[in-house]
Amino acid sequence: MPKKVVKTKSLSYLPLPNYPYSSGTTANGLVYTSGLVAWDENNKLVGPGDVKAQTRQVLKNLLAVLAAAGATTDDVLKCNVYLSDIRFFNDMNSEYKKVFKKDPPARTTVQAPLAEPEMLVEIECVAFIGKLAS
Repeated sequence: MPKKVVKTKSLSYLPLPNYPYSSGTTANGLVYTSGLVAWDENNKLVGPGDVKAQTRQVLKNLLAVLAAAGATTDDVLKCNVYLSDIRFFNDMNSEYKKVFKKDPPARTTVQAPLAEPEMLVEIECVAFIGKLAS
């Protein structure tokens, strides 16, 4: 099965036209999202200095990409979370667990410099939308 780019109507502002990436791709029953940050529909960064607000927006963007690919949070196998400062872990986690309530996916969380200084959190994931072998 060839790679397919995920197109999101609700996130038409993602990715920004000058950035060479797709918000998500699918192949062989898997969805791969790009690392998503807290851009809103006005192409503005939500919640400067507020990791909880940014985490909520990032997860909203992530859910939109997953939905466009035919996936839900129940289909997510793995998330990678990047924090500009590991001290944000508890605040990020308090918002993250509101979305991944039951049987959360595997996850890695690391501190990493992000693309812009005001960005506090970035999240990417892999989800399964294929058919299970019988």
